[in-house]
Amino acid sequence: MTKRRLLLGLIILAFAAFFLSGADQLLTLDHLKAEQVRFQAWLAEDPLTLAGGFFALYVAMAALSLPGAALLTLLGGALFGFGWGLVLISFASSLGATLAALIARTLARAPLERRFAAQLERVNAGIRREGAFYLFTLRLIPLFPFFVINLVMGLTRMRLTTFYWVSQLGMLPGTAVYVNAGRELGDLESLAGILSPGLILSFALVGVFPWLARGLVGLVKRRRLARRFSRPARFDHDIVVIGGGSAGLVASYIAAAVKARVALVERDRLGGDCLNTGCVPSKALIRAARAAEEVRRAPRYGVTAGEPSVDFAAVMAHVREAIREIEPHDSRERYEGLGVEVVQGEARLDDPWRIRVSEGESERVITARHVIIASGASPWVPPLPGIEQAEPLTSDTLWQLQALPERLLVLGGGPIGCELGQSFARLGSRVTLVELGGQLLPREDEDAAEAVADRLREEGVEVRLTAKALRVIALDDGGHGLEVEIGQGNEAGDTRLDTLPFDRLLVAVGRRANVSGLGLEALGVETAPDGTLAVDETLRSVLPNVWACGDVAGPFQLTHAGAHQAWHAAVNALFGELRRFRVSYRALPAVTFTDPEVARVGLSEREARERGIEVEVTRYALSELDRAIADGRRDGFVKVLTVPGRDRLLGATLVGLGAGEMLAEFTLAMTHGIGLNKLLGTVHPYPTRSEAVKATAGVWKNAHKPARLLAWLERYFAWRRGEGRAEGKGERDGSDRRDESDAKGDA
Repeated sequence: MTKRRLLLGLIILAFAAFFLSGADQLLTLDHLKAEQVRFQAWLAEDPLTLAGGFFALYVAMAALSLPGAALLTLLGGALFGFGWGLVLISFASSLGATLAALIARTLARAPLERRFAAQLERVNAGIRREGAFYLFTLRLIPLFPFFVINLVMGLTRMRLTTFYWVSQLGMLPGTAVYVNAGRELGDLESLAGILSPGLILSFALVGVFPWLARGLVGLVKRRRLARRFSRPARFDHDIVVIGGGSAGLVASYIAAAVKARVALVERDRLGGDCLNTGCVPSKALIRAARAAEEVRRAPRYGVTAGEPSVDFAAVMAHVREAIREIEPHDSRERYEGLGVEVVQGEARLDDPWRIRVSEGESERVITARHVIIASGASPWVPPLPGIEQAEPLTSDTLWQLQALPERLLVLGGGPIGCELGQSFARLGSRVTLVELGGQLLPREDEDAAEAVADRLREEGVEVRLTAKALRVIALDDGGHGLEVEIGQGNEAGDTRLDTLPFDRLLVAVGRRANVSGLGLEALGVETAPDGTLAVDETLRSVLPNVWACGDVAGPFQLTHAGAHQAWHAAVNALFGELRRFRVSYRALPAVTFTDPEVARVGLSEREARERGIEVEVTRYALSELDRAIADGRRDGFVKVLTVPGRDRLLGATLVGLGAGEMLAEFTLAMTHGIGLNKLLGTVHPYPTRSEAVKATAGVWKNAHKPARLLAWLERYFAWRRGEGRAEGKGERDGSDRRDESDAKGDA
């Protein structure tokens, strides 16, 4: 600890001396150019001293991460020419970078490893396997400042000798470009020389070098891949898509639409979770449950029908009918008609280009230039003691129910748990909803989550928050119970134990990506900490021809997010040699289909607070909306986040009936840069719920009305009405009459 403090003190002193002495002002292009003649004379007089001093200065600045390395590189080219300048700067920069990594390692690695041991172990595992090449690509393509790379890599377990030689090689091309530019600047004798071909070419190289380096890195990756595996001489397909869910279907459709040869491999049913166990069946169930609740609430409109009678078998028949009606949209016949070869079976990658498909005892190998993994995700069941005895239901197996559970316990208060819990409560089950956190819908703002919790409680759902599930036990009545530890306050140990009885248990605590059995680990394709495949912003894995989209790629397990990713994965795979597109989630909408619905796009207020983003919040209560009053559904609100003082949208949260439909207008606005002023100027039909969008924009506009201009306008209109002039005339006329009267009286 004493050594670390001493080293930190010396670094602080060096920084202070650098800036207080004015050295940072000396390292400017104008100053170096002005002193060039002096430097040249000094070099001719004592070259070893100047070269040694320059070398030491460069090493010190790189080691301490002081600014000015780029200008020193230009100066080195101007002073020493291309050859000796490149030698001096190449070795000085690599040595300084290694010392910077050593300093970061000495000061911070041990405490960080103690605090983030699990996270850093995953990073270090990747460093051990691919660290040298990863560092080489960072050095070759300077996306991040080199001093940042020095400090960050110093915190890993990479050997310093490896760090040095990789840095020496990786920085060499970029150093050569800058040294050459400095040499050209050194030869500049007049302003006319600025237009010399050599100088123009040198700075053109500085600009295009990152693109040239990127192409070189891609070539190196392909060569390394070819050395590890035997690349086929020809391919059966341009793309093989693994997984026939929403993301896989969209990727296949796009590839076929541009006339690429594509094969789609699915082990079960096309349509995936969305069609068969997710979006479609759950929304059909929600609609049936809403019908029952509408009957219960009919008397408030003057219509009496009594307590609804629920035929659960008929409800489930309605769910299955909805699936059958939509199924042709995702059918094998449709996609084969589009030109997609649909292959039934389990897929496994033998290497990046060969996909082995097994169906029963038969198997075949398909070759493809690119592979898109869209294998989806599955519900996760936590390993609670005794949970197997209760035969827990998930969002996948729920649809096998034959009878309505009398007592249903839902473990998990996210969107799935809230949607299904409310639906079963409306159909007649006694529902208990258990959530580990302090609010339902953990990703949403507190006010939105509280609106849903209030409605659930009103409809008879028992909501248990801050409840940690411990174990499942058998009860004497033949049912089961979930033992939970319920937090009652902020003090440690302020908890109580409780047992929650149930007949059926529905587990909705999250989903895990389907990555096992694909052969990815053997190929070096890693998973992220949340279990999804590790991909970059273009959805490409560590293998340059293997991509991922949908739930298996994360971070949002939403059908439309998967479709959004699928477009990027397919286009980047097919045309990535020309251009790759980064996937953006800035305007990605999400809807929780409870009653009231919760819909959001962009930032939430909580996210903005956690990320330190300054926002302006504008809120409009639906209780003020005419259509909401007429419908008798005045609950809910619209909340928008904007850049302070401006109408540019950063996010919107809507709570209420039809919130998911109203969200589309805000999503459109965020996607295409439309501000609140233009939303306010858009005609909305009356009376509709979409008027809430315009009304919210009106609230924002009223808060930003130009007060000074309005004051001047008030005076202007008063003047136009003649109020000021009439007043003055009246006063004068009255005065004249009084004077005349006084005169008569005197007479």
